[in-house]
Amino acid sequence: MAVASPWFRAVVSAPQMQEIENWLFTQGMPVAALMEKAALRISQRLPMLYPLSTYPRIGVVVGPGHNGGDGLVVARELKLQGYQVQVLQPLDKLKPLTQNHADYGKSLGIPWVDGVQALAHCDLIIDALFGVGLTRLITGAIADLVTAINDLSVPVISIDLPSGIETDTGEILGVAVQADRSFCLGLWKRAYFQDRALAHLGQTELLSIGLPPQAIANVLGEVWPVQLFGSDQAQQTLPLSRPLVTHKYQQAHLLLICGSQQYAGGALLTTLGARASGVGMVTVAVPMGIKALLLSQCPEVLVKGLLETPSGAIAGLGNLDLSRYSAVALGPGLGSDVGPVVEEVLSVNCPLILDADGLNQLARQELLSLLAARTVPTVLTPHGGEFKRLFPELHQGDRLTAVQTAAAMVQATVLLKGAKTFITSPAGPTWVIKDSTPALARGGSGDVLTGLMGGILAQPGEFDLAQRVAAAAWWHAQAGILAAQQRTILGVDAQHLAEYLIPACRQWLDPNFAN
Repeated sequence: MAVASPWFRAVVSAPQMQEIENWLFTQGMPVAALMEKAALRISQRLPMLYPLSTYPRIGVVVGPGHNGGDGLVVARELKLQGYQVQVLQPLDKLKPLTQNHADYGKSLGIPWVDGVQALAHCDLIIDALFGVGLTRLITGAIADLVTAINDLSVPVISIDLPSGIETDTGEILGVAVQADRSFCLGLWKRAYFQDRALAHLGQTELLSIGLPPQAIANVLGEVWPVQLFGSDQAQQTLPLSRPLVTHKYQQAHLLLICGSQQYAGGALLTTLGARASGVGMVTVAVPMGIKALLLSQCPEVLVKGLLETPSGAIAGLGNLDLSRYSAVALGPGLGSDVGPVVEEVLSVNCPLILDADGLNQLARQELLSLLAARTVPTVLTPHGGEFKRLFPELHQGDRLTAVQTAAAMVQATVLLKGAKTFITSPAGPTWVIKDSTPALARGGSGDVLTGLMGGILAQPGEFDLAQRVAAAAWWHAQAGILAAQQRTILGVDAQHLAEYLIPACRQWLDPNFAN
């Protein structure tokens, strides 16, 4: 049986988190005990980030449920640590346990205040209004309160999730708190990786509340349906080692089909990404007119010149023998005037990656239904616009559900690019690339990823295909982060991104390595 990743990799829905908590309660853990664990963890962490000497005055906005109870326990503990704490309770009726904490807080001398303006002179506001589980729109006086909190020039931290965000989809339920930092309790919630929630989350941090492994496994199983991909998975997945006695073709042969007269750079950037993967041999099939460009920039690759359309795109694959290759990647820079290349390449008997204009042609020629008939893996790597063209009926508000549905529809592995990238296959878990950088929002970044991914998928060894796809996306993101650190967000063009792939690899293999 597969072994689950460490608990901090799991991503759960609101029902799954509720099931985990209910399991704890049926085993005898009191609700109050779990609340104490969560709130005490926050009250231990918060002074490290917001020390008493700098942030002495703290306002806590509490709601009627257990999120409000968490906030009241935090208020109590901060009061005992010497902070000047005051509480704003906009709704009169509280759940019994939350009311108990309110009564105790008042007995300690914590003042209750009326109106958000009473918090204007605080150094920090803690949002404990609703947190996880909210499903109804915030309206009326509470909506006005949230708006007023957002208008204050005071940093805000949210407990578990900023109030007003739907836990799974990340939808803004009318209005939502604009947090500077969010403490996610126990396990990551799906909203933390949905694009529409990101602007409200601020800096994010997962805090352990000591959930026992059996509680998590009881609900999620041994292989968690959604989980983060990190450096430990990368080291287990990437084909970085090779035997002492080998040769280039034993280390795989990748075919790239890309480029056109108009988008010659797409072919070059894809090749640079493939080169960094360490694959033994790369062949690049391009229109004859740009063959010399590829040879001059990448002399170690084999370049196959193909017949061109009048506009300088690939007219067809000609006598290209697709059976010679360990993996094929098609798409970057092909242009819109390409011949029947996509349909031809669907017959290839090895892993196939379709990206960029390859995806656009797939949608335009209505070939999507042919993917399920392939007996070898197919990988689609769309950004949001390409995804909409491929799957116009799937709404991307909930990107996580959308990519899972798409993979099931076409029986292929789908990588949906974005601030948080998702990778899923019909049979396996969904991987989430949590850490990235907006520096990658540059033309050509995706071409580098396609080449890198092709080289990784081509190389020998037993592997889970979706996990290798995720490893490529993670490596690509790490290179972007490293490049942005050294060149700023504005300085990470696609060519420099490719140059940072190997330094990024070296860095995670040896964190003490100085680039």
